[in-house]
Amino acid sequence: MSELHITREFRFEGAHALTHYDGKCRQIHGHSYRLMITVTGEPSLVPGDPKSGMIMDFNDLKQIVTRHVLEPLDHSLMLRKDAPLSKELAQHYDNVILFDFQPTCEQLVLYIAAILEPVITPPNRLHSVRLYETPTSFAEWVK
Repeated sequence: MSELHITREFRFEGAHALTHYDGKCRQIHGHSYRLMITVTGEPSLVPGDPKSGMIMDFNDLKQIVTRHVLEPLDHSLMLRKDAPLSKELAQHYDNVILFDFQPTCEQLVLYIAAILEPVITPPNRLHSVRLYETPTSFAEWVK
């Protein structure tokens, strides 16, 4: 049986540093992230339903992702809790996010999937999260 998916693309800006990393990414630096969110489900076939024929309204998906992912992450500085000066930076700047994990592209994808999975409500479900850190490099979570 085949599945039907819808995908919406989002963009946000963010900075991070990889604590104890052995390359250039140990320095604070930024990315123009590209985020692809894919939802799977069956199109509504309810006669007279304004959403008939849709798995989910793309605008509804936009509102969910904006509220739960983009608003907190856009223009943030993402650091591991034990990064040097992390607590001091968080005290002086509004959008410093301190994680228990290294804020790599892979870990951010897992983080975003964990946020969105419970808020994409049945009968639909989150199918995948793809995060581009650069135009040619991405991590992807697939259910």
